[in-house]
Amino acid sequence: MSRVHVLLLAGGSGTRMGSPVNKVLLPVAGKTCILRSAEAFIGWADDMVIVCRPEDEVLIRAEFESRLLPFPVRYVSGGATRQDSVFQGLSLLKDCPMDPVLVHDGARCLVNGDVIARVLDSVLKRGSGVASVPVTDTIRPIEADELAGKVIPREALRAMQTPQGFRAGELWRAHLAAREKGFQGTDDAAVMAFAGFHVFLTEGSRQNLKLTTKEDLAMARAMLEETSFSPLRVGMGYDVHAFADERKLILCGVEIPYSRGLLGHSDADVAVHALMDALLGAAGLGDIGRHFPDSDPVYKGISSMKLLESVLSLLRSNGFCPTNADITIVAQEPKLAPYISEMNRVIASALALPQGRVNVKATTTEHLGFEGRKEGISAQAICLIQEIPSESLS
Repeated sequence: MSRVHVLLLAGGSGTRMGSPVNKVLLPVAGKTCILRSAEAFIGWADDMVIVCRPEDEVLIRAEFESRLLPFPVRYVSGGATRQDSVFQGLSLLKDCPMDPVLVHDGARCLVNGDVIARVLDSVLKRGSGVASVPVTDTIRPIEADELAGKVIPREALRAMQTPQGFRAGELWRAHLAAREKGFQGTDDAAVMAFAGFHVFLTEGSRQNLKLTTKEDLAMARAMLEETSFSPLRVGMGYDVHAFADERKLILCGVEIPYSRGLLGHSDADVAVHALMDALLGAAGLGDIGRHFPDSDPVYKGISSMKLLESVLSLLRSNGFCPTNADITIVAQEPKLAPYISEMNRVIASALALPQGRVNVKATTTEHLGFEGRKEGISAQAICLIQEIPSESLS
């Protein structure tokens, strides 16, 4: 029986978007573009291959681990061009030649099940299926003297979209032929046509736009807001722990070299405890004492990052996901500045958020109060969470 493979292309950048990160990692109504693109194939795909840059893979993995997709996901590094990237991904699928493979741009995060169904049905019945839409603008070629030339009839034109579906073996042979003869196509339909295969078009969707510019991103966000309002909630957390001898000092999941640690039933990560209380408070789910009582031996010495995983799982099961976090650690000693960057990275990874949405700060009390007397450390956290649309949970 055939398995359906999805080849998700995420090897681009944010250059035309004016973004410092890969555009597929940009948030679109509470989720990154790449996660929305992948979730669209739930119920259709048996597995997924993500083609991305090595420097983006760790961020994409963290994002996907927060969702736990119902199919296995593999990763492969992309090439210099889109065509090279598809070839790299296909190298993992060449041993299943008759299986359908759906190639999809990770930047097309608004694709819907109807478009996917039409493409897959065409592949199963005719060997190929490429989502496309009629061209609505008037098209004119530009002549050498830069004057507009003859109008090309719109009825003869279609705008290609993704997914583009083919039998894996045929697409692999087409890419081999293109590489051998030095042909570079703008999409897989062009590669297949060059190699002599029939390419059948299916109906796409105007909504299935590719995020390329800031205007595209704004349009995608507006479309999602029209279909599903996801209000934000704010939460605040506060925690304090006293210093104790013969304890490790753990803050935001990072071990800090110091002569003392913090006293507590768990690892006493005061910053993560404040963050967990903020998350739980925003969702109306109580506090960490209710969920992880210090009278329960199960939690003795446990990493607070493990407890944070449980809190995030609880949030998702109640229909919420975090969108940002701001944490302030108050300590006279030790100096925490050298470790702030790593704290940001660890928390962002745990929350499956871009690092720009997590901010850890450290301050002193100018020797005032228990922190100033070096008796302990306190932490405060504020976060925003967003309701996940019900269709994304199904």
